[in-house]
Amino acid sequence: MGLIDRVAAALLDADVPLERAPLMRVGMAMLPELAPLAGPGDIEAAVDSLVGLGPLEQLLRDSTVSDVLVNGDGSVWVERGGRLEASSVRFADGADIVASIERVIAPLGLRLDRASPAVDARLPDGSRLHAIVPPASIDGPVVAVRRFTEAVTSLDELVLAGAIDVRGAALLGSAVRDRRSILVSGGTGAGKTTLLNVLSKAIPVGERIVTIEDAAELRLSGHVVRLEGRPPNTEGAGAVEMRSLVRHALRLRPDRIIVGEVRGSEALDMVQAMNTGHAGSMSTIHANTPQEALWRLETLVLAGDPALAVDTVRRQLHAALDLVVQVERADGQRRATSIASVPADPDDAVEEVWCWSY
Repeated sequence: MGLIDRVAAALLDADVPLERAPLMRVGMAMLPELAPLAGPGDIEAAVDSLVGLGPLEQLLRDSTVSDVLVNGDGSVWVERGGRLEASSVRFADGADIVASIERVIAPLGLRLDRASPAVDARLPDGSRLHAIVPPASIDGPVVAVRRFTEAVTSLDELVLAGAIDVRGAALLGSAVRDRRSILVSGGTGAGKTTLLNVLSKAIPVGERIVTIEDAAELRLSGHVVRLEGRPPNTEGAGAVEMRSLVRHALRLRPDRIIVGEVRGSEALDMVQAMNTGHAGSMSTIHANTPQEALWRLETLVLAGDPALAVDTVRRQLHAALDLVVQVERADGQRRATSIASVPADPDDAVEEVWCWSY
């Protein structure tokens, strides 16, 4: 038995809660007797094997890591500065990966097995975990952890980071203060939530904001009410749908509603909310261009109520939204690439009012 395994076994035999702080404290006290030449790093590795996501914990403590990815063969990759790189961390086997996932989802009432082979969860630090196991994942368990980071907290900091220029930042700041409704569009990992977070902080103090997310990532100050959806528990009950949360939000007297990401039938309720006295609301969507963002939102609204007439939906969309901000990730850099104005007439195309000057 190796050093890490011996320390982990000793900690399991000790009368100590399976929590990081007490385990570290007891492990350090055991160190002189168990392994005089070992150091705090060995205790940390032993504790990692007992709590949280096991060997991934050391990567999640690294502030430069934004994503941690585990492939079916047990290899682990991380994203730093927008670039993927292989990590020296590895899991022993697929069972070890699944055991790590089960440790963090069990307290949330979630399950992961052959009958329910995929899970979404929000970790205590706000990071988002998605895992898929066989038979849905052919080569073994797959895990993706998107860390919650708040490296950029204002439009000025976005400018300093090269994510937008001064003119674009001023345009967005004015749009938020003037209560113009904004949709942030882009691909996975392009910085949609980061930009939404920054825009939300430009909302004047005193306004009541209700946020709706499937995994809480927004960090707002002021008069904020936070709502979060959740999947069914192990008995298949207890699901909280995003659409129902949008409806509940309307009864909470919001000045603005912020939907972290619109991806389903909640699009219909969100658009109707924007058209019924909640100007200045915001959301994000997956799309490649501002025009495609409107098309996709139209599709999602129709999915929420197929009986609606397409012309009616388009008129509502164009009345509800004022701006679409496109964000992209290229060469390790996340930036806003264009801001488009949504015309009142649904027969007109969106008009670009700002674009990134390369």
